[in-house]
Amino acid sequence: MLSRALSQITVKPSKWERFEIPKSQILTIGNRTIISNFKEIADVLNRSPEHLLNFILHELATAGSLEESRAILHGKHAKSSIDSLIGRYAKIYVICPVCRKSDTQLKKEKRLSLMVCGACGAISPVRG
Repeated sequence: MLSRALSQITVKPSKWERFEIPKSQILTIGNRTIISNFKEIADVLNRSPEHLLNFILHELATAGSLEESRAILHGKHAKSSIDSLIGRYAKIYVICPVCRKSDTQLKKEKRLSLMVCGACGAISPVRG
């Protein structure tokens, strides 16, 4: 009976996740890589664009700058490597290690950086 009922359903339920990081939109012009939707990505992550850019620049060992809503990186970088860095940033600085929600904020107490979760109330130390 269950298989017959499921066959009569036209729209199958799909897995829905509340937190979804947008994919980066990359332009390579000469020896520079431009992330055109950088501000949008930072807004979805609920972090300052400067903090996200510093992480990416440090991991890629390159220089770069912010211009309005986009980031400009020196050198040619693949879209896949930038997307994986943004995902790693989210795992380290955005996703709560206790409840796996993205409702977190970064707080700085003296020399220690802490991630405070708004969903479960956990306080976790993060690097730099």
